[in-house]
Amino acid sequence: MRSKRVWVAGHGGLVGSAIVRRLQREACEILTAPRDRVDLRDRAQVDRFMQEARPHAIFLAAARVGGIHANDTRPAEFIGDNLMIQTNVIDAAHKHRVEKLMFLGSSCIYPRLAPQPIQEQSLLTGPLEPTNEWYAIAKIAGIKMCQAYRRQHGCDFISAMPTNLYGPGDNFDLLQSHVLPALLAKAYAAKLQHAEAMEVWGSGRALREFLYVDDAADGLVFLMQHYTGEDFVNLGTGEEISIADLAGLVCRTVGFQGRIRFDHSRPDGTPRKVMDVSRLSALGWRAATSLEQGLAQTWQWYLSTRAEQQQAAVA
Repeated sequence: MRSKRVWVAGHGGLVGSAIVRRLQREACEILTAPRDRVDLRDRAQVDRFMQEARPHAIFLAAARVGGIHANDTRPAEFIGDNLMIQTNVIDAAHKHRVEKLMFLGSSCIYPRLAPQPIQEQSLLTGPLEPTNEWYAIAKIAGIKMCQAYRRQHGCDFISAMPTNLYGPGDNFDLLQSHVLPALLAKAYAAKLQHAEAMEVWGSGRALREFLYVDDAADGLVFLMQHYTGEDFVNLGTGEEISIADLAGLVCRTVGFQGRIRFDHSRPDGTPRKVMDVSRLSALGWRAATSLEQGLAQTWQWYLSTRAEQQQAAVA
């Protein structure tokens, strides 16, 4: 990507901001399109931006995202917004002859009961997890769009499927966020309140894989530089942890010493979800940050951000 103009679509989000940080180490020009300037759901605005900016490469990290509650209660937004965003950007990339595009999917594209660890070829082999099927269907459509534009038009459009991501810039809203930032926020609130227990949704038995977002950004840049092909690539660590053990690790990181109480009336989601990353490993890339290291760094970012917000409120 040396001397290239690279557009990070969704640069203000968790993944997009990490990609921007990673690209600052490359000799390229980083392009961004703030929401108040370009609504990616508007085809005309996307087309106008692409005509003016003329990017050579695109990281399509923009998406409507959220945890179980957000997906389950706002299905129209999760399927509609994501279909509009990716359709507009991918089609405009073809129209304006972008050299390469990276589409970011999600591990939720796979069947709810896919064989573990999940291989790329498990796509479309069974029913999806009901609590996030709207988002998953949109992401599957994005993968298929990249494959279709490659087949019909010869576009070098590739896709990567990140596992559960976390890190600086995450969403810590308890009703809208994913499990790891939600647990951090809950543990911190319980510590401040000197609570006897912290409530965790579900049984705690569900198994999940987590990838530090700056590792994800490094893997995405690696794929952009070294991979081309119709097949998409899983992006993860290949390691899993139960929600119960994750909650314990979060409590130790935050310093909350109370009990963990599981709310069995809340959904677990997919019972197990860990990625097979052998395709990515064969290309020569592996994650560098352990869950303990990444969680500690995320916790420090969360504390510093809260402190900044409190100072701004006082000022």
